[in-house]
Amino acid sequence: MDFDTLQAIVDDLADRLQRSVAVDDTSIRLVASSRHFGEEDELRSSSILNREVPGEVVERILGVGIADWTEPGWVEEVDLGVTRRLCVPVRYQGLSLGFLWLIEWAGHPIPTEDVDRAVVAAQQAGVLLYRGRLMRERLRNRHEAVLRELVSSDEAARAQAVEDLRAEQVFPEHPQPYQVLAVRTTTLASTTTGDPELQLAVQEASGRLPSGTVMVVAGPARAWLLLAGAEPWSDLRIASLRQHISERLGGGGSGDADVTFGLGDVVTELDDLHVSYRQALMAARAADLVSSFSPFARWTDLGPYQLLLRMTSSDIAAVSSVPALQALEAADHHGILLESLECFLDHAGDVRRAAGVLFVHRATFYQRLRRIEEVTGCDLGSGSDRLMLHLALKIRALAPGARPLDR
Repeated sequence: MDFDTLQAIVDDLADRLQRSVAVDDTSIRLVASSRHFGEEDELRSSSILNREVPGEVVERILGVGIADWTEPGWVEEVDLGVTRRLCVPVRYQGLSLGFLWLIEWAGHPIPTEDVDRAVVAAQQAGVLLYRGRLMRERLRNRHEAVLRELVSSDEAARAQAVEDLRAEQVFPEHPQPYQVLAVRTTTLASTTTGDPELQLAVQEASGRLPSGTVMVVAGPARAWLLLAGAEPWSDLRIASLRQHISERLGGGGSGDADVTFGLGDVVTELDDLHVSYRQALMAARAADLVSSFSPFARWTDLGPYQLLLRMTSSDIAAVSSVPALQALEAADHHGILLESLECFLDHAGDVRRAAGVLFVHRATFYQRLRRIEEVTGCDLGSGSDRLMLHLALKIRALAPGARPLDR
């Protein structure tokens, strides 16, 4: 988009009306603003300083229905510190692209002729914002295609993708940290279409971040983000990005995750990004299938699942139906024996530690172990039996419809 031309439209209107003018995008993020004429309120000052408006204010303003407006209207939220202001929809060919704002203050009402001038300016801004959107979409589609090649199994295609990104100066020539964050909706487990909102959520989240730090490949069922920068992303920064995506998908305030995330390891060369990509996908799959990982799993924290997640779904289904576990599940209606067995194996057969984790007396725990041996026919003193049961339990957690267990 030609920001200079948009700024000129805003400045020209402000000079003619002798009042400040601002243009926001559809998310109430500031795109352009004029100098002030003394009428600015707390919201306008915050918008200019922080380049965004607090979420609760955005929600209230959009709640008025301005996204559907086709004619100018008035917005006033006194309890939020929002002075009465004129909202002029910025649209092009019926598409909502943003809003042009004029603040009205005591002693300086906005006359009808000024509203008409603002409408003309909004129409001019709409043409520019539409052109800018087309350019961004073309560039995003181009970069998505390159990123898909960057993580493909074809080494030649990956090399060409690196060359293309370097030629476009998207990333520097020297090594720097790169990492992949994978995202998948819980609907992926039950449908092939997934959640169409996922694409919008990740694109909106990445659009809030500085250029050159995030690139996105998004489909209706899953997406992944390339995280870049001079330093590896901090836990806080990644958590903020995840929160924004979750909230956009409507899962930020519920106890059950509507979306799960997986984070691959950091690599320092674009040529190696496919490694972090595959790690992130498997970590996101673990977060979706294993309750203790949900809603966010790091590849480095997966333990044995780093190996088990490489199995195909059919292999997992076959291996998870071990007769010993089937017998135990049939006899264990409340899951107590299964939980005790996994805790025992996770703690390398240390009864004292396992009993402490489950808050039961050691004598009770020993009774459970004897019952497990009776039902399964396995000897928990045998290394091979322990290995078989431990692997089967971990694989079982990955099987569709499995009873939720810890790691």
